[in-house]
Amino acid sequence: MNIILFGPPGAGKGTQAKYLVKKLNNFQISTGDILREEIKNNSDIGKKIIDVMNDGRFVSDDIVNQLLEKQVFDPQKKNKLIFDGYPRSINQAKNLDLLLDSSNQKIDFVFFLNVNKETIIKRIQKRKILEKRSDDELDTILKRYDTYMETTKPVLDFYSKNSNFHEIDGSDEIEQITNKIDTFINV
Repeated sequence: MNIILFGPPGAGKGTQAKYLVKKLNNFQISTGDILREEIKNNSDIGKKIIDVMNDGRFVSDDIVNQLLEKQVFDPQKKNKLIFDGYPRSINQAKNLDLLLDSSNQKIDFVFFLNVNKETIIKRIQKRKILEKRSDDELDTILKRYDTYMETTKPVLDFYSKNSNFHEIDGSDEIEQITNKIDTFINV
């Protein structure tokens, strides 16, 4: 089963993805984690990524698509993908469709964790203290939130027409969100 989790930074995509990975024995495909790994490895791509992220912008589709292709075509991960924060643009959505098509896969569910800005701010401040994440500076997060809402609106429109698209109130408690997702996947 392949699932896409949408939501602004701090919406709880990672938390829900980790739950689904465990429940379904799937693989979390987190562009954020993949990008942070490139930064940690101090690769050429990692150096480009850090400049872009520190500026509150999103990494280019070309870089993200290139890093993602390896994941989609990994035979161990076939039909066991939980996309956490991807796709973020129409270009990425179309690229994902092409990659899945050419690897004989499809998306089973799309969940949009819709959260308002105030809730995001509270969560990010808490996460910053608990996890000490360098990409959690408040002004950077607010820029990323606005950019996210602006750039992903067309992607949400792209997927919301499908019967497998479900909007969930992401300001609920973790367990409530998990229960709502469970009712849809029904596994």
